[in-house]
Amino acid sequence: MLDLASVAVRGTVIAANDEFFAGKENLIEPAAPSFAARTFGPHGQIYDGWETRRRRSPGADWAVVRLGAPGVVRRVVVDTAHFTGNFPERCAVEATAAEGYPGVDELTDWTTLVPVRSLRGDTAHEFAVTDEHRYTHVRLRIFPDGGVARLRVFGAPLPDPRDLAGCPAELTGAALGGYVADRSDSFFAPADNLLLPDPAAVMGDGFETRRRRADGNDWVELALGIPGVPHLAEIDARHFLGNAPGAVRLTGQAADGTPIREVLPETGLQPGTCHRFRLAAGEPVHRVRLDLVPDGGLARFRLYGSPTTAALDELALRYANALPEPHARVVLGAAAAERPYRALPDPVRAALLGAGAG
Repeated sequence: MLDLASVAVRGTVIAANDEFFAGKENLIEPAAPSFAARTFGPHGQIYDGWETRRRRSPGADWAVVRLGAPGVVRRVVVDTAHFTGNFPERCAVEATAAEGYPGVDELTDWTTLVPVRSLRGDTAHEFAVTDEHRYTHVRLRIFPDGGVARLRVFGAPLPDPRDLAGCPAELTGAALGGYVADRSDSFFAPADNLLLPDPAAVMGDGFETRRRRADGNDWVELALGIPGVPHLAEIDARHFLGNAPGAVRLTGQAADGTPIREVLPETGLQPGTCHRFRLAAGEPVHRVRLDLVPDGGLARFRLYGSPTTAALDELALRYANALPEPHARVVLGAAAAERPYRALPDPVRAALLGAGAG
């Protein structure tokens, strides 16, 4: 399940009421929190997390995160790792949805995802969420003050169909809902890294298998975020100099899992190079299998193409029904009152997919 808030998918902590002891940006770092005793800065012991000053008046502290991948939240983790005498007593998590890039003072209509819960020090607290709406921002509130190492917001990405209609898309992107369905091996680095939006900073930010000592080859199977006709494959082997695959091969699968065609025949790679391969026109695919011949590592994989009309319609229907009521009124106007839709009304289709859609 994807961490919708992580900086790895371009999440941002847009504001906090206080961050005197440790910066708010640490909350959404993908790496596990670290700690080194007796390391001091101008404001005291250095913590890998967000920490506010000691509160001397009533109230609570808060931080607001813009989700890198807006979607439906399934689980929240509030991790107080390494905060032992300075963790909050309680926390709550709220969410909202908004158009564009609002400032924190413009965000309204907050919905509670996690009601006030007690916290312990040096503990990762997991809270299940049952709300089925799509959100763009979350707010962590801590009572009365203290430090939190990480905030994880796990869920299912639900992209805005208006961003996809009429233009090519990165069909495999994590923020679109693409994910690793299976892999042969990921000994040195996880295959999920292949689908992250930003370039890998180092080799460890990519995907790497162990050295193969048997016949055959390693592989990874990817479920597309949105089905479509692939036009271009970007296979990035940067940072992999002595351990890039000798070659790769790409096969597409239909919705029922039946292999339908070879998208890219076995093709040699150059170590440390980002490759772009134009693909022959063909049928839409729901999944692809990337073969690494015989083994090795890649930094990123991107498959660009045209989403199918049926896939865009299905996405638009899910999106429209998942909007919280205040956001639905902004996006859908008077038609929001007719939800939930069993099929997209023509005015809604036009609003989300363009006047010529369908």
